[in-house]
Amino acid sequence: MRMLLTRATLATMTGDVPYGLIPDGALALANGRIEWVGPAKAIPEVYRGGPVHDLGGRLVTPGLIDCHTHLVFAGNRAREFEMRLTGASYAELARAGGGIMSTVAATRAASMDDLLADALPRLDAMIAEGVTVVEVKSGYGLDRETELRMLRAARALSDLREIRTVTSYLGAHAVPAEYQGRADVYLDEVCLPVLEAAAAEGLVDAVDGFCEGIAFDSGQMARVFDRAQALGLPVKLHAEQLSHQGGAALAARYGALSADHLEYATEADARVMAAAGTVAVLLPGAFYTLRETQTPPVEMFRDHGVPMALATDANPGSSPMVSLLLAMNMGCTLFRLTPEEALAGVTRNAARALGIADMGVLAPDMRADLAVWNVENPGELAYRIGVNRLHRRIVGGNL
Repeated sequence: MRMLLTRATLATMTGDVPYGLIPDGALALANGRIEWVGPAKAIPEVYRGGPVHDLGGRLVTPGLIDCHTHLVFAGNRAREFEMRLTGASYAELARAGGGIMSTVAATRAASMDDLLADALPRLDAMIAEGVTVVEVKSGYGLDRETELRMLRAARALSDLREIRTVTSYLGAHAVPAEYQGRADVYLDEVCLPVLEAAAAEGLVDAVDGFCEGIAFDSGQMARVFDRAQALGLPVKLHAEQLSHQGGAALAARYGALSADHLEYATEADARVMAAAGTVAVLLPGAFYTLRETQTPPVEMFRDHGVPMALATDANPGSSPMVSLLLAMNMGCTLFRLTPEEALAGVTRNAARALGIADMGVLAPDMRADLAVWNVENPGELAYRIGVNRLHRRIVGGNL
C-alpha cells in the first residue's frame, strides 16, 4: 500500500543544498520503501487521492544509525570512573586487570536472558531518540561460549524491538587473563576458531579488532583480517585511539568499512583512507570520558574527502552513554564538526560505515526508516543538550 507524507521539512542528506533540505516537502512510501520524494507542489498525480498523513510542518530525517556500540555486556565500571578522576589512565587500569577484563568477568557470568535484560533498556533509550539501526559488537567474552552468546543476544534484540541490529565480531578486543603474554596463541586457539564458528552460524556481519599497545599489533590484526576475508566478511578497526600503531593504514589496506576513534591518525592515514573509501568513525563519548586532549584530525579528513561518521561507542568503561543526539553535540563542540556533518555522521556516513546501501538518505528505493522531529531546522538536533525532540519513528514505512 502507498502512503503519502505531507507538510514536512525534509533533510534528505543528498545533493548540493545544505542538508539536502526541501522546505515544503512530501514523501511517498510503498512496501517499506521510499517511492518518491520532493516538493509538495510536485507530488505526482498517482499519489493524489490515496492515504495521506500530515506531519504538521515537522522535520523529517533518515532514521538515525548508531554505527559503533558495545551494547551487549554485563556489569558496570563506575568504580573505574572514580579511579580515573584521581589520575589513573585507561591503559594503567587495563594493565592492572581492570578495564575490559572486569567487564569480561561479568559478561562471562551472565546468561543470555541476563544479557538481553541489561541491553534492552539501553536499546530503548536509543530507539526513543530516533535510532532505527544499531551496530553491536561482541568482545567481552574472549572465549567461545560467551562470544557466541553475545552475538546471539545482539541478533535477538531485533526480534524484541522494531530495530535493525548489525553485528561485529570483536574477538580481537583484548587478550584475556588466561592468555596474558600469549596473544598469538589466543588468536590461534580462541579468536580465529570462534570467528569460524560464528560465521558458520550466521552471527557475523563484519569483523572488528582493537589495534593498540594494550591490545593487538597491526601484524596480529592482519591475521584476523585475512581470516575474515577468507570468510567473505568485511572488516573494521579500532585504530589510533591512544597512540599511533598503524591501524588506520592497515584498515585502508584491507578496504575496511571503517576505522574508528582515530585521535592519533596522521595525514598519511587520511590519504590512504580516502583512497580506500574507509569511513572515519568519530567517538566523542570516549574522548570525553577518558579526558583525552588530542582530537581526531577532522580538518585533514575534510581536506582529503574522508567521510566522517559519529557514534556513541556505548560501553561500560570508556563511553557509558547511549545518546546519539549527545554524540552529535559532542562531535560539534569537541571535534568542531558542523551540525550538517554531525547529521550526515549519524545517517548517510553511518550507513556507509556499516556497508548498508539502502539507508541513510531520503531518496527513492531507500528503506522507509525515518525520524520525525519537533524542530524547525536540522541544526537544532546537534545544538540542544539533554533535549529529545523526537515526534515519532517510522520503521519500514510503518507509522
